[in-house]
Amino acid sequence: MRRTLAGVALAVTSMVALSFLIPLALLVRSEARTQAVTAAEQRAAALAPVLTLTADPAELRQAVSALDPGGRLSVHLPGGRSIGSGRAPAALLLRAQQQGESLAQNLPDGGWVYLQPVVLGQRRVAVVEEFVPKDELDRGVTASLSVMALLALGLVLGSVLVADRLAARVVHSSRGLSRAAHALGRGDLESRVEPMGPPELLEAGQAFNAMADRMLELLAVERELVADLSHRMRTPLTALHLATERMGPTPDNARITAAVAHLESELHAVITAARTPLAIGHMGTVPRPAGEGVLCPATEVVRRRGGFWATLAEQQDRSCLVQVTAEEALVDLPEDDLAAVVDALVGNVFRHTDPGTAFAVRLVRAAQVVVLTVEDAGPGIPDPDDALVRGASAASTGLGLDIARRAAAATRGTVEIRRGPMGGAQVSVTFGLASAPPRGGRLNRRRGRARRARA
Repeated sequence: MRRTLAGVALAVTSMVALSFLIPLALLVRSEARTQAVTAAEQRAAALAPVLTLTADPAELRQAVSALDPGGRLSVHLPGGRSIGSGRAPAALLLRAQQQGESLAQNLPDGGWVYLQPVVLGQRRVAVVEEFVPKDELDRGVTASLSVMALLALGLVLGSVLVADRLAARVVHSSRGLSRAAHALGRGDLESRVEPMGPPELLEAGQAFNAMADRMLELLAVERELVADLSHRMRTPLTALHLATERMGPTPDNARITAAVAHLESELHAVITAARTPLAIGHMGTVPRPAGEGVLCPATEVVRRRGGFWATLAEQQDRSCLVQVTAEEALVDLPEDDLAAVVDALVGNVFRHTDPGTAFAVRLVRAAQVVVLTVEDAGPGIPDPDDALVRGASAASTGLGLDIARRAAAATRGTVEIRRGPMGGAQVSVTFGLASAPPRGGRLNRRRGRARRARA
């Protein structure tokens, strides 16, 4: 932008300077020529009275030398005699003698000659010649043009410098606003801009800061609402837990108790996350750089959650296949987030297919990615693109697939929906493979915290 404004100032000022410089140059040249011609005419006119008084060559030579020591003044007497070195063409000289009128003509070498006839007695005519060389006609023009050119150059450079300084203020303010906007987009909710620059950018900076403050307020209200709603669910959950205790020890009761305990754990995680100070946390919409998350073993998480859903599948006479790779597969996600992805995808199978419909959960490790696949033998998904849009499906909220999409995006992965070999929907979630941390690193600390929490 600075270059653009400086270029505009350079172009405009240059055109203005040229529009004045060219006419002034022509005027200066014309004025210098006029002054030289006027001086020549005056010298020729000053010699005319001498010719009317005497035609003696010695006296005329003395008068010519006095009027013009440079030797550019000469006298052509009747009879062909001349005093001084004349440069006028013979035809022009003859014309002046015959017609008795003053004549002037430019010479081929760039000079200028002036002829002034003087009528003597007995119808004789003498001609006074004044020659002005080219240097005399252009005297002072070069110096005047140089001064004007320097002034024009100074004007152009000054205007460019002023435009650059003004543009620097605008660019600095614009860049500051751009950096703050990008930082806010990356998740830095404390990003603010110092309003500066022209009034328009100053107002834009103030509006940006007001928007960021309002965003923090709305996020705080939303998170408090989520925490309150989650907390309110604890009451009926506690009643359900007490009811299962009164039912006595049965296989169905054990499964219900495990499901209630898992639900309590999930509610606690939601409340804790909602009460956490505002920041772009895990499962955010902004992908995190590799290595900034918490590594978790995908094989253990998928095997554990697959076993949980396999138990529920038995009650609905569903055929459940859980295949997990034997290789180590670390994913840059918290274990709770990866477990939420598995629960969301398998939960969709239970919600949108009839009892008895078979499904499969597979975890495969490739060279740089880990692929989680959940497929079923149900009717499939009619419009996979709309299914990935949160809230777009008429049959559900779309949160399950949105959870999978955001988790994949956090590791720079993808989500694909197609019809699988079992005849129904096949959802493949690709996670970026993370490198193993050093011994005693974040993975071990995470496992230790998870064990202590379960204890």
